[in-house]
Amino acid sequence: MELALFLAGSFLIGSIPFGYLIAKAKGVDIRGTGSGNIGATNVWRTLGAGPGLLAFFLDMAKGAVPAYFGGEMLGVGPYAVLCGLAAVLGHVFSPWLGFKGGKGIATGLGLLIGSDPVIASLSLMCFLLGMIFTRIVSLSSLIATALMMTLSISLGRDPVVIAVMWLMGIVIFKKHWPNIQRLRQGTEPQFQFKRKQEKAP
Repeated sequence: MELALFLAGSFLIGSIPFGYLIAKAKGVDIRGTGSGNIGATNVWRTLGAGPGLLAFFLDMAKGAVPAYFGGEMLGVGPYAVLCGLAAVLGHVFSPWLGFKGGKGIATGLGLLIGSDPVIASLSLMCFLLGMIFTRIVSLSSLIATALMMTLSISLGRDPVVIAVMWLMGIVIFKKHWPNIQRLRQGTEPQFQFKRKQEKAP
């Protein structure tokens, strides 16, 4: 019963659509601009670095907090990643947005930070290297996700932890399917760190 309550609470925390709320506070429905995604990348592209970074850190926190406290309060073992996964699923399938949401990268990183700092550090380093060499967020995210899945096995993690990380990886790859199609076609855009200014009429 205690685990069920933690999982439900983690899902609800994860379901808070911070990117949507940040954009809404500025009078923008993020679902109708850019890629239409509520994640930090689209918020950055649409509203600039400040709102984008805020969305990123809040989305990351809502994965890290349930994972950390789930592990601390329920005990060692797979509880941390289970609570973190519930938060990721809440983010991806937010009931407040018709069970639609983000792609799970920032919240997934939070899960790793709260449950497995080693895999979190290596995956983040992989993402940053991908961004340095390609400046393509989706490609860097997918490479880092694949590394996370591989490391969960090669580092000998608990079978439940491995299953959770692979399930999260599959969800992330599925959510990135349109990006994968564009990557294959060579049409996936590079990330611009400065928001494009609209030309005056």
